Amino acid sequence: MTALTDFRAVAANAGFRRLFAVRLASQGADGAFQVGLATLFFFNPEQLATPGSVALAFAVLLLPFTVVGPFVGPLLDRWSRQRILVLGNGVRLVLAVILAAHMTLFGVGPAVYLLALVALSINRFLLAALSASLPRVVPREHLTMANSLTPTLGAAGAVMGAVAGFTAGWFAPAGPARDGSTLLLAAGLFAVAALLAWRIGREELGPDAGDAPTERLTLADMLDGVRHLRARRTPSAALAVMAAHRFLYGVNFLALLLISRNLLAEPGDVDSGIAIFGILMAVSFTGNGLAIVLTPLAHRRLTPASWVVVCLGISTLSQILLSISPELPVIAIGAVLMGLGVQGAKIAVDTIVHRDTADAYRGRAFALYDVLYNVAFVGAAALAALALPDTGWSRTVFLGLTAVYFVTAFLYRRRTLQLATPA
Repeated sequence: MTALTDFRAVAANAGFRRLFAVRLASQGADGAFQVGLATLFFFNPEQLATPGSVALAFAVLLLPFTVVGPFVGPLLDRWSRQRILVLGNGVRLVLAVILAAHMTLFGVGPAVYLLALVALSINRFLLAALSASLPRVVPREHLTMANSLTPTLGAAGAVMGAVAGFTAGWFAPAGPARDGSTLLLAAGLFAVAALLAWRIGREELGPDAGDAPTERLTLADMLDGVRHLRARRTPSAALAVMAAHRFLYGVNFLALLLISRNLLAEPGDVDSGIAIFGILMAVSFTGNGLAIVLTPLAHRRLTPASWVVVCLGISTLSQILLSISPELPVIAIGAVLMGLGVQGAKIAVDTIVHRDTADAYRGRAFALYDVLYNVAFVGAAALAALALPDTGWSRTVFLGLTAVYFVTAFLYRRRTLQLATPA
């Protein structure tokens, strides 16, 4: 009941309710949109069988925003974030309609890949806008609760959107028309998200008037944001440990994908491999749910930085388990611990960045957050392609990850103690 109580506390703020409604609609639309693209090769990486092919698929999915993020991130500190949410979802509405028409009439072609990547990049930009806006609608003392609830419930919204997309496709004729109908559903949800964002006051989500950068929109704007984060010290340390944790999680994610398909599944049965991977992801999501419950409780006794260290310790334990055996029960327990460690640390890092970053720089902070998040995952995919066998399980790799997790926790703990000590 703690999570429900926490949600009631943050939902008492009308601004939070309006922003949360936008997140649910937007991420629900994302779920339906990605179902509509499920027939595309690059948008179904779980069907790939080798570390190299999986790494390539995720690079194509994640790198577009990573390239443009440093340039568009400053817009979150210059333009009305409410207008960004309205216009961004409006643009995605148009793209979804064009994609639906193109796929129905002409099938899959280069234009479909290009438009889909643009739409996914806009999605990352809007998620950064939603994160940067949160402290404007939630009291400082409720940030940890809000950060524990909104990302996971937003992900649940994406799952519901995906289910709605599957359902809509079920009643459509097989072939391009099925994908087109699902994309039209996504377009409708994008429209809902835009209308919900329109209800929010233009200045309610920031940035503060007069504090936005006035120089030309260049990479220098993002570098100015980096300098601000370094000067504040705690956000830069939190972002660094988040990137390290995301990298290590990425290796695990790809290992579990390959283990599911090539080790635990019946030989040659791709569908059973995908089903096992889905089970492991659901189990991992249970760990995310535990993080929602435990993080606010831990916050009563621990600082967010100390909770990050605890979560790194939990992830270290998961690697020890994964190194013992590739049997499904052991892998499942490791996945629960990994889900708890990753989500718990993310909630704490979000809180630190929200709390210790000035509003005039918060948009760039979360754009940089997303860039680091994606780069770390793509880097993990590249490492996995080199280090993992096709079966995905390697005791040497998991023991190596155990050591890296331990060192990361030690270094971050030492850094936070240094920051807590007066100069």
